[in-house]
Amino acid sequence: MLIDAYQPEDVFARAPKLAAQIDPVLQTLDGLLVDDQLYQQVRDDLGKRYRFTLVHGRHSTPVEVILRMLLCKHLYQWSFKETEERVKDSLVLRWFCRVYFARVPDETTLLRWLRTLRPETLHALNDRVVELAKQAKVTKGRKLRLDATCVQTEIHHPTDSGLLVDSGRVLSRLVKRAKGLVADHVSYLKQTCRSRLRSAKQVAQRLHRQLRRKGEAKEAEQKHLYQKLIETAEHMVQQATRVMAALGPQPEAQAKRLFSEAERILPLVRQVIAQTRSRVLEGKKVASANKVLSLFEQHTRVIPRHKGGALVEFGRHVILDEVEGGIVTRYEILEHPEEHGQAIDAVAHHRAVFARPPNLVAGDRGVHSADTEKRLLAVGVKRVAIPAEGKLSEERQTLERTRTVRRGYRWRAGIEGRIASLRRDYGWRTSAYHGQEGMERWLGLGILASNLRHIAQKQGA
Repeated sequence: MLIDAYQPEDVFARAPKLAAQIDPVLQTLDGLLVDDQLYQQVRDDLGKRYRFTLVHGRHSTPVEVILRMLLCKHLYQWSFKETEERVKDSLVLRWFCRVYFARVPDETTLLRWLRTLRPETLHALNDRVVELAKQAKVTKGRKLRLDATCVQTEIHHPTDSGLLVDSGRVLSRLVKRAKGLVADHVSYLKQTCRSRLRSAKQVAQRLHRQLRRKGEAKEAEQKHLYQKLIETAEHMVQQATRVMAALGPQPEAQAKRLFSEAERILPLVRQVIAQTRSRVLEGKKVASANKVLSLFEQHTRVIPRHKGGALVEFGRHVILDEVEGGIVTRYEILEHPEEHGQAIDAVAHHRAVFARPPNLVAGDRGVHSADTEKRLLAVGVKRVAIPAEGKLSEERQTLERTRTVRRGYRWRAGIEGRIASLRRDYGWRTSAYHGQEGMERWLGLGILASNLRHIAQKQGA
C-alpha cells in the first residue's frame, strides 16, 4: 500500500523508555531532580553572577539545564568538552538535561556558571538530597560512620628547583603582558620586561643532571646551582616590583588585573626563595605548615599517609559521614590533617538533618578524643564504636571486646568501600577544579551524583 508519510510523533516521548535501556538509573534520577527546592537553591546563586542577571540581558542557559549537565559530568566523569559533545549527540541526554532541540551550552559557558555556585549551596543541596533519601525510604539515619581521606590537588611534585622555575615562568609571563602598558612609565624597558625563564630552565636541567652524579664535590656544586636559581628568581621579583609600581596608578581594567595578579603572586615567590635558601643553602628545616607547595594551588597541604607506598600526599584532608543505605550526609575539608573530635560535629549535623541522634556512631582511632564518647552519649547516642588511642586500661579493653562494640566497629569498615567508590567513580582521587572553593565544588558535585545514583538504584530495584 502506498502511503504519503509516517504519523507525526513526539520524538522525546519515547526518550524515557530509551533511557531505561541505556542507563536504567537515568529514568529514576530524572524524577528525583524534579524538585523545586533543588532548583531554587541553585537559581539563587546563579542569579548573583552579575548585578542585573535576574532582570536584564538576553535569556541565559536555564538553571535546570546547568544543574543536570553538571550532574551528568560528575556521574560519568566526563570533561566539560566531553559533556557538551555527549549531550549534543544523545537524544536521551538531551531529554534528561532538558535541552531538547535547543543549543547545547558549550564547555566555557558551563564552566562560568559553575564558578557562581557557592560551596554552601552544595552543602544545602546535599542536605535536600538526604531528605529525598529519607522520603524514598533508602535510609532512616539509625547508624552513622565517619572516616577521612586525602583528595590530591593537580600539582607537580613540589621541589625547590621546580618552584623556583615556576616563579620565573609566572613572573616572566606577567611582565611580558604588562610591557605595552608600562612602556611610557619605566626606564630601561627592555631590561625591566626581560624574561629570565630560559636561564632558570637551563640551571634547573644542570641541577637535575648533577643529582645523578656521585662524589664529594656533588653537594657544593648543587648549592652553587641553587644559588644561581635563587638569584634568577630574585631578579624577576625586582623586575615585577618595578612593573607593579608602574601599573598601580593606571585606571585601565587590564592594568588593574595585572596589578592584582602581581600582588597575589609576589609574596608567594618571596616565600619560595626564603624557604629554598633556608633548606638548601643553610641546611635548616622548614615546618610543613609554612611551606609553599604550589604557586597555583596555594591551599595544598602535606598529608602523611602512615601506609605503604608514598610517604606523603599533597592535597587536603577531607572527612565524610555516611548513614546506612550508602548515603553521604556530610563532607568537610579539614584545615589540618586531624580527625580527633569530628564525631561530635558529625552527630550535631546528623541531628539537624534527621531531627534525632543516631543509635550507633562508628569511627576509627583517628576520630577518638578524650571526651568524645561522653558527649555523644549525653546527646542521645546509644552505642559508640570508636576505639581509643594509646595504652588502654583493662576496663577499656574489656569494653572494646564486647560483642556490641565489635559489631559496630565491623560495620564501620564499610565506609572504606564508600571512599574507594568516590575516588574511583566520582573523582575524589584528585580535584580538577582550582582553589579551595573549587575543590569544595568538585567534592560536592561528586557526592550529589553518588547519593542521587544510590537513591535511583534503590528505587529501581
